[in-house]
This record gives sequence, structure tokens and C-alpha cells, in this order.
Amino acid sequence: MSFSSIVILTGAGISAESGVDTFRDKGGIWSKVDLQDVATPQGFKRDPERVHAFYNDRRAGLKTVQPNAAHRTLARLEAEFRGSVLVITQNIDNLHERAGTKHLLHMHGELTKVFCTKCGTHRDEHGDLTTFDYCSHCGATGTLRPDIVWFGEMPYHMDEIHEALHRCDLFIAIGTSGSVYPAAGFVEEAHAIGAHTVELNLEPTEHDSAFDEVRRGRATELVPAYVEELLLS
Repeated sequence: MSFSSIVILTGAGISAESGVDTFRDKGGIWSKVDLQDVATPQGFKRDPERVHAFYNDRRAGLKTVQPNAAHRTLARLEAEFRGSVLVITQNIDNLHERAGTKHLLHMHGELTKVFCTKCGTHRDEHGDLTTFDYCSHCGATGTLRPDIVWFGEMPYHMDEIHEALHRCDLFIAIGTSGSVYPAAGFVEEAHAIGAHTVELNLEPTEHDSAFDEVRRGRATELVPAYVEELLLS
């Protein structure tokens, strides 16, 4: 089976093998921290210092982890595949781009970016953020927040994502639980236009039955093997 347009959705499972903490798994971040405190606009309004401290820790943690074989193999697929490849990630880490992926959409934002709630300007940020920092664009102080899509907010790049799903002929979900919408509905969207759908995941998910093909195992093993098949087909 040959394909010309591939859309890949990645979730926490692909970065977990690099040592990045997951959010929803047993023992994950949301079992230790109340998401209402650090992942909602209301939480940021109540206690911006706490929110900044939480994301400063996450940002610092990126310096201790490296892309794994799954990240690197997806970058190889993008470079060597004869057609188009788009990676959509639910992750806020920067491991895909550090592995070399260029055609990439962060639908839930990025740890290494911040934006100004006053003027809307986005910029890179690799260090700590505080309520005393000012926006280099408008000069306002205390208006910078992590460039993360919080609960109750609209994910980024949705128009571009829907367009890609409507023209792909292969959709692959890697390391995602399939429990968070709108990403959980991407498989049905791709399937509706006739795309072949594949799930690569360590554990069964709520959406197993929606996929044409399901493979179980570690992302660092499944992704290289599957990509090799694609490049040889």
C-alpha cells in the first residue's frame, strides 16, 4: 500500500520514553497538581506566580531530555518520503523540532514560547518567566504568560489541521490516549475521507476500534519499524 499525504498525531507517549513527564497517566502531573490551578486562565488570574513557577520547572526540564528514536525517525520520514508529511503534536515540549522535524504544528502551544495578554505578541522564551517581566513589543509589565493552550481555550492551527486531514491518505496516531478532543476526533475525520488509519500505542485506547490498523508496543520500537515499511513501499 502506497501513500502520498501523511498526517501524524503525536501525544505524551512519544516523549515519555525521553523522560518527559506525562499529564494523564497514572502518577502523571495531573495526579500531583490541580489542573485548575495551573492550566486555566482563571488559575493564572488568581495566582500568576504559581503558574509561572510550574511552567518554569517544565521549561527547565527540557534541558535534561533528548529526542528519542521515535522523534528522530519521524524527522527521517519527513526528509525521505516522496509525498507530504505533517506532524501535529499535542505535546508542548520541543523534542520534535530538536530531532529535525520541520513541518510541525503544536496544537496545544509550546513551553519555549510566551505571549503578551495585552498586545498578543508571541516570542521565544527559554528561561524563567515572572510577573515582573515586560513585553518587549508593547512595554507592559506582568502581562506575559506561557504560550500554552489551557483548558477552556481553543487549540492552535485548527483550520490548517482540518485541511490536512481532509487531503491525507494516511493518518497515524502515536502515543496518544485518544481521550482529549478535538484531537480524539481526528481519526474519524481522516477515516471519513477514505484515509488509512493507524494507531501505534503502548496501551489500548478508547478509540482502538476507529483505526484500520493497531500496533502495540513502545514508540521507540514501533515508529522506526513502521516508518521503514513506509519508505520501502
